[in-house]
Parts: sequence; C-alpha cells; structure tokens
Amino acid sequence: MNWDQIQADWNQFKGRAKQRWGKLSNQDLEALEGRREVLAGKIIEAYAISKQEVERQLEEWQQGLVEKQAPAASVTTDRAGAAAPRH
Repeated sequence: MNWDQIQADWNQFKGRAKQRWGKLSNQDLEALEGRREVLAGKIIEAYAISKQEVERQLEEWQQGLVEKQAPAASVTTDRAGAAAPRH
C-alpha cells in the first residue's frame, strides 16, 4: 500500500493513526487529511522526536497497515475433507 492509498482513504486510517500517536488530537488528524508530510510535522511537534525517527515510525506504521489489509489465504476442502489449494 502506498501513501496515496492511505491519503485517499484517510477517514478509514485516521483512527489507527490516533491509536499509534495518541498525543495527536482528533482535530489535528482531521485537518491534515492524510498528508504524510503534515502528519510527520505534527508527530515531531507532539513527541519532540527527530525527523528520521518519525520517518521510521511512519514506515513501520504503513507496513503494519499493509499486513492488516492483506486478505487471509483461503483453502477449500475436497469431498474427503482434505485441504485443497484454491486456484
């Protein structure tokens, strides 16, 4: 998932951002509209951390979103009840 997708669905992701960076207000998250650079600036202000650290956290958070969004692999069973790969 790239950041354009996060920005496009910001209403879906801002709650997760609030969970991750609880010092950010709901107003902050609403106003930044998913813009990554604005989010980074708000995190720097709220947590007094370096830009490098913010970038690391944002990458980690973004990767976590990808993992949560990935659908589970589905498996079907044959008549005997054995797992069969789904094609």
